[in-house]
Amino acid sequence: MLVLKESPQMHIYESILPPELCKLNDELIKVSALLDNEDFLAPFVERFKTTTGRPTVPVQTYLRIMYLKHRHQLSYEVVVEQIRDSIMWRIFCRIPFDKPIPHYTTMIKLTKKYGHEIMENLNQVLVNEAREKKLILGRKLRCDTTVVESNIHYPTDASLLSDCVRVITRTVKKIKEQGVAAGIEFHNRTRSIKKRIYSIAKVLKNRTGEARQEVKGITKSILPTAQDVVSQAELVMAEAKQHISGVVKAGRTVKLLENTVETTKKIIAQTVSVQQGNTHIKNRVVSLFDTDARPIVKGKLNAPVEFGTKLFIQDCEQKIITRYQVFEGNPNDDTLLMPAVDAHIAMFGKAPKSVATDRGFASPKNEKELRKRGVADISLPRRGKIDDMRRYYQAMPWFRKLQRWRAGEEAQISYLKRKFGISRSLSRGLNGTKTWVGLGILAYNLRQIARLT
Repeated sequence: MLVLKESPQMHIYESILPPELCKLNDELIKVSALLDNEDFLAPFVERFKTTTGRPTVPVQTYLRIMYLKHRHQLSYEVVVEQIRDSIMWRIFCRIPFDKPIPHYTTMIKLTKKYGHEIMENLNQVLVNEAREKKLILGRKLRCDTTVVESNIHYPTDASLLSDCVRVITRTVKKIKEQGVAAGIEFHNRTRSIKKRIYSIAKVLKNRTGEARQEVKGITKSILPTAQDVVSQAELVMAEAKQHISGVVKAGRTVKLLENTVETTKKIIAQTVSVQQGNTHIKNRVVSLFDTDARPIVKGKLNAPVEFGTKLFIQDCEQKIITRYQVFEGNPNDDTLLMPAVDAHIAMFGKAPKSVATDRGFASPKNEKELRKRGVADISLPRRGKIDDMRRYYQAMPWFRKLQRWRAGEEAQISYLKRKFGISRSLSRGLNGTKTWVGLGILAYNLRQIARLT
């Protein structure tokens, strides 16, 4: 059952505590006032109207706990413990002294339940409130992209195959313990795979030109083992599906095995392709545990390959993020500019006076479209060699001033990564990353607006 608010009635314990212990600091007072806006509850009411079942954590309490979590980069378990130990945080979260603190697993389940769309709607409500209070006027627009890394190890073909064999073996063991497919023989091959992985580490220590070929040979020797494990797992699945009726837990485990085997087949296929010399594989799987993660190379000299999703951020005055998007893969930056400008026009009812980006967003087509929409000052430095007229244009004081303002976006992204956990998503999958990023940006915007007010 959806519960919007906890009763604000003061408990008897609050009346006997010293006032200093119950007083919120300035930041929490302002953030609490922002979260009291009734519009924040509208997305939850529209999607979760159920009035039956056991009452869950009130929405206002959930939002306040998640703000503290991402504001201070705490885990679910730690933030719950901190609220239990802090009178100020308990009062901020609207948890009465005679009520228990929500369990951290409940917070995890609620975050998965609400999803990324709710977080996008909440951020939009917050931006609209900042616009109504005249904190942002929409006169300027800047945007940039970055990578949100997935919480995975560095992927190699051999390590991916090792993960597949280990997870399939573990899942088959669970299925057998649950009483289905007990008669199908399954050989544990994790030990032989582990020995080959260790041999790769020894080969790489030699630092010789032949090391690459030796590693390739070891990876090739792992392939038949992985293929045999997949074949045996398919026999286990076929047998388990015949005796699975009525065993709900076993059904979930078999489904997990089915998904793992499907991903393993993709990893085996791409490993075979690499062995044949094809290193450019579209939609390459880089993790068994986060199949939506992709290798992303930023267009900079000696930039390392990062594994995760691409994050697009746009903001205007006062460093308030007005819109963000999380993409699977690495779309070109120049394709993201015009949708951002159109969203800005829809939000503020007019085109921005100034637009500033880096070279990745620049193209003659984008400049032409910006002028059509009424943008007066366009600060998009061109890529490659430019002629004298363009060089004179980009040396104008207003152009350079906008570029200095645009450079602040990189500092803002660094701040988001260092203080709000945007550098690495601890939630798996594309939807999990979107939710993680949405909560981090919501906490950032709440703090930024609280500072401005």
